[in-house]
Amino acid sequence: MSKLKIAIQKKGRLSEKTLLLLQECNIRYPNGGDILKSESSNFPIELLFLRDDDISKYVAANLADIGIIGENVYREAKQEVDLIEYLGFASCRLSLAIPRHFEYKGLSFFQNKKIATSYPNILENFLYKRGITASIEFISGSVEIAPSIGLADAICDIVSSGSTLMANGLKEVEKIIDSQAVLIANPRLSIKKKKTLDELTFRIKAVLKAKENKYILLNAPNDKIKDIIKILPGMKSPTLLPLANKNWSSLHSVIQEDQFWKIIDELKQAGAEGILVAPIEKMIF
Repeated sequence: MSKLKIAIQKKGRLSEKTLLLLQECNIRYPNGGDILKSESSNFPIELLFLRDDDISKYVAANLADIGIIGENVYREAKQEVDLIEYLGFASCRLSLAIPRHFEYKGLSFFQNKKIATSYPNILENFLYKRGITASIEFISGSVEIAPSIGLADAICDIVSSGSTLMANGLKEVEKIIDSQAVLIANPRLSIKKKKTLDELTFRIKAVLKAKENKYILLNAPNDKIKDIIKILPGMKSPTLLPLANKNWSSLHSVIQEDQFWKIIDELKQAGAEGILVAPIEKMIF
């Protein structure tokens, strides 16, 4: 396989989650200190540690083959890159926020107002589609302070828990987009590099799919098995094994994480006993 250069964020929560994902894909690499480049010892990939705002530029310019960034950064940059995969971590949203003491009755609030943001392209597109005319003030950081110093009437910024807004006397009033980490790629990769990328995305999907599911084992009376199977269909159908007690069987299957507690309760009501649930490391289809 041909070696890929992957650009990832140098520091922060997104960087930590990205490195963890690569480790879960069994990609080993030296890391530590102020290292800016790192080559894997067991997979044809070289890591480049960059500022998040520069990653899509490097990928578009073919200085890196692929990158992992927030979807918000990807959409704001408007670079010629392909979105390959949603990665399911670093979830947040880009929202409009105003001072807490202001009354908010709808988007008309922003008509002819000044809005501070680090995402002028996304904001401009959002307002244009809704017929709102506003002055957009670009700020590269610390956007939340803008209303309190008279720089803007409102802000458009990334929100996770909302605690930063609250600490600065602001309230979230409109969500513009949801965002999560995404894998991007240069659209002009060679055939050999595309094969390496395919192998990487195969591993990533196996890891992500495993996180969404749990492996479940349970014991059930044979006369209850049909009812339990209706609750617990598994990927195709549950695995059924006889127990020493000939009137009982063991069922093995997979359930989705977000349905876990609901399904467990239904299984107990249907007669399942000795329920064991375990995490899944990888899921291959």
